[in-house]
Amino acid sequence: MSLALKVVIVEDEALAAEKLKRYLLKYSQEIKVSERIDSVAGSVEWLEEHQSDIDLIFMDVQLVDGMSFEIFKKVKIVKPVIFITAYSEYALEAFKVNGIDYLLKPITFADLTTSLQKLEQLSEHLRWDENKSSQALQALAGNDRSIKNRFMVKLGDHIRSVTADQISLFYADGRDVYLITNQLRKFIIDYTLENLEEVLDPRLFYRINRAYIININAIQDVVVYSNSRLKITPLVKWENEIIVSREKVSDFKSWFDGVHQ
Repeated sequence: MSLALKVVIVEDEALAAEKLKRYLLKYSQEIKVSERIDSVAGSVEWLEEHQSDIDLIFMDVQLVDGMSFEIFKKVKIVKPVIFITAYSEYALEAFKVNGIDYLLKPITFADLTTSLQKLEQLSEHLRWDENKSSQALQALAGNDRSIKNRFMVKLGDHIRSVTADQISLFYADGRDVYLITNQLRKFIIDYTLENLEEVLDPRLFYRINRAYIININAIQDVVVYSNSRLKITPLVKWENEIIVSREKVSDFKSWFDGVHQ
């Protein structure tokens, strides 16, 4: 490969940074690591002065003085960012701040290769400059939407993984959001319904109103309700009414019919 890039690595683990640097040079001898930074404060200071001199940022999520997402609140990032972390639960936040990829530790050379090839493909059409970076980031992130197909839940002192096909619905009660399984088990999760809309498979899940997201395979019946609304009866025994809000009826019918934009 002959990819020529100037890169900054934001990583507080020296060994992890060195491993990443070796992989980068293995991918292309023309890649230059300009700096390695280990903190939020240091990153803000360095990027304010030197961001125009680099092409790509590799960024760990958890740094010595806090979460790297704080960097984006203090300095405008106009370069593509590839996040590297040991924790998958931060993927949504990474894409919200224009991350183009999200690699889980321990990373492999194959993982890195895939990310850099993605960047190369996009760069053939869009230059990474301040005027076009937003357009490029949105295009790449949109083509690589991460679909969440399982959720980690707590059961007392135990941790379980619930897959999408085991979920009947999600509902919000005040500030709390709950996952309801096909067996009517109820788990509180650390997501808003807005978050869930961004990571769930839109072919399977649909947000029918402000309080509910339902799985297509968990619907037992749909009937016409008052005021041109629809009432859904789920397969699980559910005491509260689940009503498709009037403004969503048309879109819901398209989704229910298998048409989804």
